[in-house]
Amino acid sequence: MAALRRYRTVVSDSALWADFPFRAGDVVVSPPAKCGTTWMQMMCALLIFDKTEFDRPLTEISPWLDATTYDTAATLATLGSQQHRRFIKTHTPLDGLPFREDVTYLCVGRDPRDVMLSFENATANIHPDAMPPAGLDMQPPPPDQLDRFWLWANSDLVDDTSSFGVTLANLVNHVRTFWDRRDEPQVGLFHYADLKADLPGELRRLAQLLSIEVSDERIEELAAAATFDHMRGRADDLAPGVDAKLWRSNENFFRSGTSGQWRRLLDPVALDRYHRRVAELAPPDVADWLHRP
Repeated sequence: MAALRRYRTVVSDSALWADFPFRAGDVVVSPPAKCGTTWMQMMCALLIFDKTEFDRPLTEISPWLDATTYDTAATLATLGSQQHRRFIKTHTPLDGLPFREDVTYLCVGRDPRDVMLSFENATANIHPDAMPPAGLDMQPPPPDQLDRFWLWANSDLVDDTSSFGVTLANLVNHVRTFWDRRDEPQVGLFHYADLKADLPGELRRLAQLLSIEVSDERIEELAAAATFDHMRGRADDLAPGVDAKLWRSNENFFRSGTSGQWRRLLDPVALDRYHRRVAELAPPDVADWLHRP
């Protein structure tokens, strides 16, 4: 077995997965940041519990195992006490996770340009008392948004504690680790655009992947609870980090859920430059899939 690649950011360390006691049937929810992690956690919760209301916040039901901003011992104790089928959050690519045939691994990809703008909105919503961690020496971003875009696009892969690890290179690398194993029966690769276009259909695909039997009528009922507007209305229960008071506004974590806002930022010359950079990082099939309409 190949050694696991270690991924670190200012808020996570994949080494925390090394000795995790998996159970058969566990589900690992591992999209890149701002690609639909909470959405996929909600879809798993709806199917696993066959409910639309839960008795505690989603972040407690599906904790972020390798987050260094939480008490790891407490997280492991929570997961150890759970009697239901567990579904565990991470932002670690597949080559940094222990891979077992009796565990399901889920990823969601998204147009990287939308990811960059979504991350900007999220960082603007972080409460000043919450992030970054005390003592961290992070360089302030450029004041101009287009300059920030090129810094994100041109940065190399980050796997240390110098940043949040949200770069174009990190996103492409993350998706490629799933793309290369997408045909394996315990790997599920979803796209944000497909979730927006046909949420019941994608929920049905997830149910099949998890071997959960559910009627078409029930799929429609469950999908209604996973729409963006419905989740935004339940932000205090569904947004990550609510227990740590991470956000200025929990509701604004679900800011818009729209795609294509990058069109206001990138003119044709900038788009050409962007696609040249993507071609340096991703083979054509992965690039085409990521940028599907």
